[in-house]
Amino acid sequence: MNEAAPREAVIKMYAKREEIYPREAKGPYATLRWACVWLTQLVFYGLPWLNWNGRQAVLFDLGERKFYIFGVVLWPQDFIYLAALLIICAFALFLVTAVAGRVWCGFACPQTVYTEIFMWIERQIEGARSARIRLDRQPWSINKAARKVAKHSAWLAVALLTGLSFVGYFVPVERLASELWNLQLSSWETFWVLFYALATYGNAGWLREQVCKYMCPYARFQSAMFDQDTLIVTYDVGRGEPRGAQAKAAPEKSFATLDLPKAGDCIDCSLCVQVCPTGIDIRDGLQYECIGCAACIDACNTVMAKVDKPPGLIRYSTGNAMAGGWSMARVRRQLVRPRILVYCALLGAIVFAVGAALALRTPLKLDVIRDRGAMGREVEDGVIENVYRLQVMNTAEKAHTFRVSVSGLDSISLASEELARLEGASARAVPVRVRVPRSAAATGSNQIEFVLTALDDPALKVTEKAVFIVPKP
Repeated sequence: MNEAAPREAVIKMYAKREEIYPREAKGPYATLRWACVWLTQLVFYGLPWLNWNGRQAVLFDLGERKFYIFGVVLWPQDFIYLAALLIICAFALFLVTAVAGRVWCGFACPQTVYTEIFMWIERQIEGARSARIRLDRQPWSINKAARKVAKHSAWLAVALLTGLSFVGYFVPVERLASELWNLQLSSWETFWVLFYALATYGNAGWLREQVCKYMCPYARFQSAMFDQDTLIVTYDVGRGEPRGAQAKAAPEKSFATLDLPKAGDCIDCSLCVQVCPTGIDIRDGLQYECIGCAACIDACNTVMAKVDKPPGLIRYSTGNAMAGGWSMARVRRQLVRPRILVYCALLGAIVFAVGAALALRTPLKLDVIRDRGAMGREVEDGVIENVYRLQVMNTAEKAHTFRVSVSGLDSISLASEELARLEGASARAVPVRVRVPRSAAATGSNQIEFVLTALDDPALKVTEKAVFIVPKP
């Protein structure tokens, strides 16, 4: 008799994703979240169309290697300012996280903002949470197909507009819109518009909470920035437990009469779970998936109002406040602590240093390149001539006429034109011939200085050192 073959066992290493159907939350935090949506999107979509001194106000022109940020023009040599801007953003994020947890994620993160927009479109077309669940469980029909097509078409329209606006920060947006209208987008412009549109459509429409839970690194290192005095969305266990359904305004004596423990304020309605965009139960404690959007606070406060209970069963609080039963006044006082003061001091110092550097920088740059093809030559009557190329960069947006002068040796002079005109935000190579009598300089290298001065603004001046070569006789 043959032995039965062993049955194969399938071990699943990853749990299947459960579809989340967030319920619409209404309340002050939902209103604040939509205010952030409107504000961020008005800035994102509108900023490329804002003009400043006859040009696009914010433009990162990679082709011309110029970054225009309102009245400031940054060149590759000014990359330090962009690095400083990233450092400022990082310290600001650390400060906000130390004070109030992941409020950036819950209210202003692009993933949250576009997910909110896409879910709003979904609700308008497919209905509320229960209607969406029923629609997905129904077999395919003309009605279901029409709703799905309409939803994804609207998503794609928003995604394409987003991709076009994103590329508009790197290519002049008016030119980009004209090329799109005439179907003349270049291959690279087309690629980046579609790439960013696909990223928006995929992340906000399909992945949603998966981005926050698995793709975003912020969720993983947030614990390093939290402490017991960080404001987070918390569930008051002492007040809410034991949870369970109860009658409205149930008198306390009924529990004593029945010799039962007093019920907690949580009626176990699960609305806090239904409104959560990441599908967690905040009553299980702080979890890395929580993005601090406070949708559960709005939902719970609505329920508490209906059962005549005070709000705040779920609220922004801190670990120490929950353990010690602190008042909100003490919680607010505790926000000013050494860690916060250090972050504020560092952030303030960096902002001040960068602001001062931008305010005091000279909008004129000069590089001197000596012609290595002619090290130094004798031209006439014992006069030695060196040839240089002055790379002049006018980072201001106003045109200037500059005077070139040279010093450092006796009887040194220019044998070329002394004036050079530069348009605003432009660069130009100016060839210069410098002459010195042989008797006025030692053989070999001699230090000289070039001075570039604006005729209409003598305070606009820059000096650059160079070497003058005198050949052996």
